[in-house]
Amino acid sequence: MQYQEALDYLYSRLPVFHRIGPKALKPGLTNTLRLCEALGNPQQQFRSIHVAGTNGKGSTSHMLAAIYQSAGYRVGLYTSPHLKSFTERIRLNGEPIAEAEVAAFVTEHRSLIESIEPSFFEVTVAMAFDFFARHQPDIAIIEVGLGGRLDSTNVITPVASVITNIGYDHTDILGDTLAKIAREKAGIIKTAIPVLVGETHPETKPVFEEVAASLQAPIRFADQAFRPEDGGIANGLRRVIIRSGAAASYFLDLLGSYQVQNLPAVLATVEALQPLLPVAAASVGVALQSVVRLTGLKGRFQTIQESPRVIADTAHNLPGLQALFTTVNLLKFTKLHIILALVTDKNRDQVLGSLPPSALYYFCQAGSPRSLPSDQLQAEAQAIGLYGDAYTDVNEATKAAIAAASPDDLILITGSNYHIAELTNL
Repeated sequence: MQYQEALDYLYSRLPVFHRIGPKALKPGLTNTLRLCEALGNPQQQFRSIHVAGTNGKGSTSHMLAAIYQSAGYRVGLYTSPHLKSFTERIRLNGEPIAEAEVAAFVTEHRSLIESIEPSFFEVTVAMAFDFFARHQPDIAIIEVGLGGRLDSTNVITPVASVITNIGYDHTDILGDTLAKIAREKAGIIKTAIPVLVGETHPETKPVFEEVAASLQAPIRFADQAFRPEDGGIANGLRRVIIRSGAAASYFLDLLGSYQVQNLPAVLATVEALQPLLPVAAASVGVALQSVVRLTGLKGRFQTIQESPRVIADTAHNLPGLQALFTTVNLLKFTKLHIILALVTDKNRDQVLGSLPPSALYYFCQAGSPRSLPSDQLQAEAQAIGLYGDAYTDVNEATKAAIAAASPDDLILITGSNYHIAELTNL
């Protein structure tokens, strides 16, 4: 098979979450373990850091990858979903897996895939682990797909487990309380392996402490050890002041103010692993200013045009959008234009209710079957006082917003990974 043939085969043959939602999930680790066993258990052949959380796990994973790359290590990175190319999911020192390697994996293991009948995500996890086992990074950063306990990535034994935060998302799968969701995320905690929790919350802290104690896993709440303060944006970088004894400033090229809350877990992880993976303080500072360049991260408060300023952000649930608008409200602009798409299986009442009624809206949809039709989104939004036109394509919506905006207006594209992935100039 050629690369495109291999992708077409995977998409047509296997259940894909971004197309059909929770129906694509195959609960449990059985399929992943069977795939890995047939591949020679690659998940046991490289060192890893496991990253879970409701929001921020992608940014946290990329910041960790950038730091270890800057320190001179050979670094693997597995994240999902991708925005532009499937190859973004699997990286080595920032470079995506070669298309030829994807094609070769699918071609060689087609009969295995057809005998096990895994999900699309289970195959991509196995492919990533096989890739890392063959290329032997010094450390691989593995982002959880959904939840933790039953996520396909949870067959590794990492050198550290990281849980960024807990919020309401995928409640139909993970549970309808923060404590229940936390217990699913806590499923990545392993016996005697240090766990770093990014945010302390009274409903989730006891859950993490209980699970960690039962597994004799050292636990640290990063925001207590590394107390963050937002220093604002200057010279194109987000300044974060960290108080841990003496105060220190870090400058991030990831500009969203929500990155302030992500940074403590990153710093706590690097500190916890110093005996195994030493990193100089200077490497941390340099890396945090160059995460996008070093790792290829896109869609995190990313400016894609100036005058009018157009920002794309993949926030897609209530806590993510609330954090996004905390940043937006700090910016200076005359009028806010929001290009919005949502998927069908989110709590849309909560999400729409959190959005500013003063903005001018451009409702759109992505090509994914999970994407809510733009006319339906428009009707639901209008019912609560959010007004704008409907478009079937995000690029058409963006053109319309740019045409309507003044130079000092702000255009924000958000609500779903999938329509942002379809932006031609991302």
